[in-house]
Amino acid sequence: MLSGAVLRTEIRLMCREPGAIFWVVLFPTLLLSILGLIPGFREPDPKHGGLRVVDLYVPIAVLLSMITAGIQSMPTVLTGYRERGILRRLSTTPARPVSLLLAQITVHGAAIAVAAVLALAVGRIAFDVPLPEQPFGYALAFVLAALSALALGTVVSALSSTTKMSSVLGSIVFFPAMFTAGVWLPVQSMPETLQTIVEFSPLGAASQSLDQAMSGNWPDLAHLGVTGLWAALLIAVAARWFRWE
Repeated sequence: MLSGAVLRTEIRLMCREPGAIFWVVLFPTLLLSILGLIPGFREPDPKHGGLRVVDLYVPIAVLLSMITAGIQSMPTVLTGYRERGILRRLSTTPARPVSLLLAQITVHGAAIAVAAVLALAVGRIAFDVPLPEQPFGYALAFVLAALSALALGTVVSALSSTTKMSSVLGSIVFFPAMFTAGVWLPVQSMPETLQTIVEFSPLGAASQSLDQAMSGNWPDLAHLGVTGLWAALLIAVAARWFRWE
């Protein structure tokens, strides 16, 4: 069960980490702003159904926040707690270690939500990117994508015995995750064969779902299913392998 005291403590600790706040909350929107200043990225492209590249990068900025929070930030914190014996000491108090895990997921999930609102607002105000025309579909795709990213981070934590190992393993996972999310090349711009392969990844499917919801369509059930199945699988793996000591 989530403890209010543990949650408040984790929020305070998160606020004392300006680096984490920058990379999770601010950097995705900063990247979006830089790309939006490129004139060619503000021109409609027939290859993208008349959408501009900056339109495609708003969902990608949201996914980048999820990747950074789930794979880079949260595993380092959880592995550090285990390495320093904090989780072991918690097991002897009323505040069980699972409370700390839930608090970390809640704090990073909230940071992702703030980053998403910021990216949507800047995209709308600065570059006239429409807000999601299918808000309920967007919210569903967002929740599934965030669960996948945070569950992936928990798996990284489960497989890492030290903070150094979690940083290395996180970096190994981080760059493929960015590629499949479309950070370097939007999924919609990839060759058809590569696009099909990427759409079987949790973040590739999530990118397509978010983009469909942005344009007013309900996300494809196949994309939602892929993201949801990955989230369930990663949560099961994390539950099986995560150790408190």
